[in-house]
Amino acid sequence: MTEPQRHSTAPNPGVRRTVVRSVAALVGMFAFAFALVPLYDVFCRVTGINGKVDTTAQAIVHEGVDNSRYVTVQFITRNGSGLPWNLEVETRQMRVHPGQTTEVEFAFHNASGEGTWGRAVPSVSPSNATRHLRKVSCFCFEEQHLEAGERLELPLVFQLARDLPPEVNTVTLVYTLYPVTRDEAPLQARATAGKGDEA
Repeated sequence: MTEPQRHSTAPNPGVRRTVVRSVAALVGMFAFAFALVPLYDVFCRVTGINGKVDTTAQAIVHEGVDNSRYVTVQFITRNGSGLPWNLEVETRQMRVHPGQTTEVEFAFHNASGEGTWGRAVPSVSPSNATRHLRKVSCFCFEEQHLEAGERLELPLVFQLARDLPPEVNTVTLVYTLYPVTRDEAPLQARATAGKGDEA
């Protein structure tokens, strides 16, 4: 009688390569998914897509004022959920010349009975105006701490570049308040620093 054939249990080299490549691709996809959000955020801020703005302080460019043209600038404030603050602006709408340096005051008010942290996140429309908006002084994305009932006034100093596209006649800046979750350490450090200043 002939002996039954024995099948080799060694894995096929082709199958092994396929498995290794599949695992590597899976790991790569997970890594890309984790990096996608911060990369997209940076891309949006640089290009102005999705109305996001670059918060880096920019110097005023002394390029002269284009007195032949007016651009309407609108300011809209929104209170995000979960933060008992109000954000007000002294002027809801103004007309400015490209190249003109303009300042407008914003006021933050904590309407709750306890100290909380928050930030104002801006967006600009139309998106093609973002690159032409220069912010010299801005509270954009900065974390603010307000005690119960405290009111804080902060300025926005900005300039529209002279090369703002001619079809853009209105620029809208929207500031939305969002809560910031912080531990007690920053609050204690602030309280300690305040006592030291009073001494």
